[in-house]
Amino acid sequence: MIKHIVTAAIAGAAFILGIAANHATSSARAAAAPLLPAAIDLTAISPDDMPPPSAIFPNLRSKTLVVADGMTAALSIGTAPKHYHAGANEIQIILDGTGTEWLGDRQVTLKPGMLVVIPSGTNHAGLTETSGHLKFVSIKTPPQDPADVHFVP
Repeated sequence: MIKHIVTAAIAGAAFILGIAANHATSSARAAAAPLLPAAIDLTAISPDDMPPPSAIFPNLRSKTLVVADGMTAALSIGTAPKHYHAGANEIQIILDGTGTEWLGDRQVTLKPGMLVVIPSGTNHAGLTETSGHLKFVSIKTPPQDPADVHFVP
């Protein structure tokens, strides 16, 4: 009986500390600027309109389009090596091109109109293009910390 009470007390304390840590972290983050009305023609954006690839993803061009409290949305063109994000969920909406992507322990075929749901901690990417450049919207919630990219062999 004492063992169960101690376990419950520890679990309760951990829960309260988790809430306090989350509140302290979220309070320290700056709030995103208010959203403004916008209409963006994603089909008109070409790779030449995008920023150059980063050193971490040399085959992927990505442009952040929306930043709001709790989420970001970016347009991406190209491929990325297999990786995961420990602290962000990702939703990808395929706009153009075809290919494959790792999703957990399996590969899925990508084509325009597909929606890919990637919970935090899930291996993904390792994309291959089979026709055209893959163009997709990537929505991340909460916004991904730039250091939260963990490559997987």
